[in-house]
Amino acid sequence: MEFFIGSRGGKHKLGVDVELQPGHEAIVRVPVATLWAAPEAVRPVDGPALTDAPDIAAWVAGMDRDQQVGDCVLSQLLLGERVLITDLRADGWAHVVAAGQPAAKLDRRGYPGWLPVGQLSAPAPAAPAGVPLVVDATRTTLRAAPDGAPVLRDVVLGTRLAPAGRPADGWRPVHVPGRPEPLWAPEGDLVPLPTERPEAKEVLAVAERLRDLRYVWGGLSPDGIDCSGLVNLSWRRYGVTLPRDADDQAEATTPLALDEERPGDLYFFARPGRRIHHVGIVSAEPHAGRRRMLHACYLQRRVLEEQLPEDRLATLVGAHRV
Repeated sequence: MEFFIGSRGGKHKLGVDVELQPGHEAIVRVPVATLWAAPEAVRPVDGPALTDAPDIAAWVAGMDRDQQVGDCVLSQLLLGERVLITDLRADGWAHVVAAGQPAAKLDRRGYPGWLPVGQLSAPAPAAPAGVPLVVDATRTTLRAAPDGAPVLRDVVLGTRLAPAGRPADGWRPVHVPGRPEPLWAPEGDLVPLPTERPEAKEVLAVAERLRDLRYVWGGLSPDGIDCSGLVNLSWRRYGVTLPRDADDQAEATTPLALDEERPGDLYFFARPGRRIHHVGIVSAEPHAGRRRMLHACYLQRRVLEEQLPEDRLATLVGAHRV
């Protein structure tokens, strides 16, 4: 059976399983979908991230140092994230608002940007009640059966999945967007989504697992991440939704007097007269004016833990608590 996508120019065939329309919700059906500033902004190097089965690892590996910080990338969405479709183009692009990534200065409904339509599916009927699961491994593979053929590789840390039944022989069935039958994950890669707020040091421990990760502007996955993405993903693992960008994260958190910060709190940075441009996670209690943080560093293009150098201290504008 053939299915079609509605667009401003009518309907066109895209090989997806349902009809998607502007004004309707959709759900991300791939492990990691990249949110773009505009379809015209993508570069030849971005090809692996644009397919109906994007290869984010290959995409990141193919970029040089300058391409890692191109402003064509806005954010990334994980498997199961919901979006509101606001426009569809006949060339297979959807303009969406990512409801789970607050961005008050851009759109009160969520983070706006463009996705290939083939990376979306219509929302499935509500799954049976059960405690949601979250991926705790850095990445996992979902299979057709326990220890069976791989179906979705590189489902990443922080991805929420709905249980689809009881575990069997160390495997856990889960519902997956756009697929009628459950897929199976290693039971040890999933944990119940916490119902209580985590301690900040627990969140810091998640971020520490991402040390040496490559810096990618707009990145939000273990293949590449930026400063606010590191904060967002670390808290997402515990079911806490924070805004996507650093300046919005500052607005959504509670300021502290300097020297009251503790591991797991946040440092924010801005140049005089400019808005906040960087965020890091406090990694040690301050001592004798020395401060340490874990952050995705634009200059060194990786996630690292370090004592704040003098030039970084000069732009420190505050410490906040989530």
